[in-house]
Amino acid sequence: MVRDRHLPRTRTATSPRARRGDWGTHTALILAALLISAPLLLALIKATQPSSAVLSPSLLPGGAFLSNLERVWVDAHLGRSMLNSLIVAVTVTTGKTILALLAALAFVYFRFPFKGTAFALVLVSLMLPTEVLIVALFDLVSRDLNWADSFAAIIVPFLASATGTFLFRQHFLNIPASLADAARIDGCGPLRYLTRILIPMSWNTIGALAVIQFVYAWDQYLWPLVIMQRDDHQVVQVGLRKLIEVGGQTDWGAVMAGAVITMLPPLIVFTALQEQFSRGFALSEDK
Repeated sequence: MVRDRHLPRTRTATSPRARRGDWGTHTALILAALLISAPLLLALIKATQPSSAVLSPSLLPGGAFLSNLERVWVDAHLGRSMLNSLIVAVTVTTGKTILALLAALAFVYFRFPFKGTAFALVLVSLMLPTEVLIVALFDLVSRDLNWADSFAAIIVPFLASATGTFLFRQHFLNIPASLADAARIDGCGPLRYLTRILIPMSWNTIGALAVIQFVYAWDQYLWPLVIMQRDDHQVVQVGLRKLIEVGGQTDWGAVMAGAVITMLPPLIVFTALQEQFSRGFALSEDK
């Protein structure tokens, strides 16, 4: 059928009720976004105010952000603490990703006794937070291994990842088994199959796990507070907490400025990997 070019095009009219519904939806989303971002906006505003005005109800931005940042950067050695946290976060993220890939490879493509029981124990470890194991972990790290006040104390205990093992196992199960059989026929060993085939097909899952583990490692507070006594090895979250004096006068302007700056590395990592993060958790029939 040939369309007559002289016929006028018709437009679908939007009813007033539909337009009111769109306005209502947009208004609700804007209010929700403002409500969620209110603590961050408040921290940004207070970081620009002098110390005398931080505790006031004023919500007008000031001009003291650079002076607040200088105090927290020089007096509290925030730069050194951020460097320590960056070393820990990058090392933990890299180590967890490698070990999770190897563990998932074993659970999917190898046969060994009690494989189901071993994987169940891995999942059970998700229910054991660090706070439950902190006393036994402290004795092991400080007394038996003599790792107190070292980066190994806040890196090695967190290299195993049950979350990463679970994510990669589920992802590998969605890859056709015929691909592994073809690679085996061609003489491809397990590690070569992992590096040449599985990893290139898993970049989205790797990116999603990297975001989660980086933020988790960057936000460590309780364990470094317990095991670290040297200030030059301390992480940034503990360094920020030391700015808040108990029973004394706290420079809240500097605290807010430091909190804003420490949010930048996780934000940069999430921004760089947001596409992989979204696709890594997307359920698709193409996997």
